[in-house]
Amino acid sequence: MEDIEIKGYIPSSLLDYPGKICSVIFLPHCNFRCPFCQNPDLITKPDDIPNIELKKIFEHLESRRKWLDGVCITGGEPCLNPNLPKFLSEIKELGFLVKLDTNGSNPRTLKELIEKKLVDYIAMDIKAPLKDYDKVAKARVNKKDIQESINLIKKGKVDYEFRTTVVPKITGKKEIKEIGKWLKGSKRYCLQQFRPLTTLDKSFMDEKIYTPEELKELAEVAKPFFKSVCVRGV
Repeated sequence: MEDIEIKGYIPSSLLDYPGKICSVIFLPHCNFRCPFCQNPDLITKPDDIPNIELKKIFEHLESRRKWLDGVCITGGEPCLNPNLPKFLSEIKELGFLVKLDTNGSNPRTLKELIEKKLVDYIAMDIKAPLKDYDKVAKARVNKKDIQESINLIKKGKVDYEFRTTVVPKITGKKEIKEIGKWLKGSKRYCLQQFRPLTTLDKSFMDEKIYTPEELKELAEVAKPFFKSVCVRGV
């Protein structure tokens, strides 16, 4: 797998795969430019980040089989890499569950991963109501691809969640309600606290965040539309 660039690795996490202990692998590049992105170097200057040797990661995974449940693949946008299916198949061969974080812009790869049973959990980021995607993602977004990915995920062949990072000046009760109507009936929806520590648009490092009480109010807006709603980062 020489064509898989790995730019970050967390050996053990209790936060990145619901109910599981996992390692986290960061892949570079993304086709969106969300100003609140918290992994900006993976997006704008991935070549400045040293590659982590794949052999070392697999050696670690092999040595931790008894303690790790799975591996979370995140980014960046992992589905941009054409070698992702083969990479995930090698992880599955080690006996690990695989969670994929994705923006849903590549339904063809998503469909392949689901059909080949290479993923066990999908977390798709919902940036905004569909009509606002270009504005929030700061990119030309194929909205049909976003909708196709949602439809694939909602079929429920793989456990899943939709999730939104909430930045007060972008996402409020109105937007959450619109997202709820759009995704109505989905299994799980999570609101994620925005962390203005490192952002793609540096002006967002000065942005305020929602209080825990305000996040709970947003969750109440979402609850009528989903089977389960959670809040993270409070």
